[in-house]
Parts: sequence; structure tokens; C-alpha cells
Amino acid sequence: MAVEAPEIIEVDTTRVVCDGSGGALGHPRVYLEMGDEGFVECPYCDRRYVLKAGAEGQGH
Repeated sequence: MAVEAPEIIEVDTTRVVCDGSGGALGHPRVYLEMGDEGFVECPYCDRRYVLKAGAEGQGH
């Protein structure tokens, strides 16, 4: 049984919000902050948010 790789989403800021994008099938909304690594993973759905190359990294 193959396991799907987590979804990778490129973003412009170091602060992101994830709710699983599944409507009623999603998960509670969580606010995530990237560290110096330039990425952060959602603890619920394992999505990986990656800072786009050249992005300033300022949270909104």
C-alpha cells in the first residue's frame, strides 16, 4: 500500500493558516510560523508550506 506524499504549497509569507481545505472534512484552523528553515508542516494534515524563492518572508 503506497502512502501519498504530503502536499507542498509555496507561499509568500512566513506566517500561514491551514484548515485542511476539506470544509467539514478539514481540521481546526491553525496558524503556523516558519522558523529559519523556510518551511513549516501542519501538525494535522502534514501539508508543507514552503517560502517561495525571493519572498521577503514578512507575515501579514
